[in-house]
Amino acid sequence: MNRSNAPAAGAVPPPFPLSALVGQDALRDALLLVAVDPSIGGVLVSGPRGTAKSTAARSLAELLPDGGFVTLPLGASEDRVVGTLDLAEALRGGEVKFSPGLLARANGGVLYVDEVNLLPDALVDVVLDAAASGINLIERDGISHSHAARFVLIGTMNPEEGELRPQLLDRFGLMVQLENCFDADVRQRIVKVRMAFDADPNALRESYAQAQHRLAQRIREARAALPALPFADDVHHAISTRCIEAAVDGLRADLVMLRAARAWAALDSAPVVTSEHVGHVAEFVLRHRRRERADAGGNGSTRATPPAHHAALNDERQAAADASPANDGGNRDDADSDWGYLPPQPTGLANVKDVIPLSAKKR
Repeated sequence: MNRSNAPAAGAVPPPFPLSALVGQDALRDALLLVAVDPSIGGVLVSGPRGTAKSTAARSLAELLPDGGFVTLPLGASEDRVVGTLDLAEALRGGEVKFSPGLLARANGGVLYVDEVNLLPDALVDVVLDAAASGINLIERDGISHSHAARFVLIGTMNPEEGELRPQLLDRFGLMVQLENCFDADVRQRIVKVRMAFDADPNALRESYAQAQHRLAQRIREARAALPALPFADDVHHAISTRCIEAAVDGLRADLVMLRAARAWAALDSAPVVTSEHVGHVAEFVLRHRRRERADAGGNGSTRATPPAHHAALNDERQAAADASPANDGGNRDDADSDWGYLPPQPTGLANVKDVIPLSAKKR
């Protein structure tokens, strides 16, 4: 290894190039969508450990025109996130003094929330509000202050560590579900490129410099084209049909899908938004919002579709229940039928006259 190209001890290594990411096309597409239009509401990336969630999030920031990267730590207070107001100075008749928080620092760049499912719900709510509106509003004791907070929100989570409440899930614009890779060829390619990056980050980044430049240019051009892209009624029809089939709550999914389809059309350098663009982004929008009907009668009632890992867990529990002695239907062999069996115990009933106090008998 060329030691001159290795990161200095204690130095933060440069980000891994997004264009070098192997085997995560869906994740790359979702990140590009929210980079073009942050008002989509951010992207939630769910998956097990070691699936490049944080690597991809850090990779996106350098492609943005104002590519700052801000991490929201788990232990952050609300004041640290939204900022603080000097109320004493304001009450004395002076100007409102505002100390910026993480939302202000993230303006124009990426706000990365790792393990977002472990944050307090109230804090997640604040972050999602700012991500959707592009404005951070702070109100304290009748004094308010607002500032621009147009950032790309990327939240990551490991579903083994808990889920987000459905109300918060719905407020993330897009969701990507990552899975472990069991393709030997893809795994080898991932390891090779990662080893090359670890050995000489600058050399690998140089080999992807042109691809990174084209990707950054694609984002800039898509942002410029976005406001003028038209869409016809067939696009609205495609969106509403998909949302109705998914039995989503409310109209947020329709709005997000239209914004995402428009962003993908802009990335595609298309003159208009089409139903094909809707089809490309639909699963990102519906994955965490899809619900299924509670009965076959079609009375309109719905229930949430459980995530895949919850369904697998339920299948395992059902299999264990089916194999238990209680569910053998009396067909198990006698040698196995008493496995774990406890015979009924007498309840200790006694004749009432035997327990009458001796003093009462004397009366």
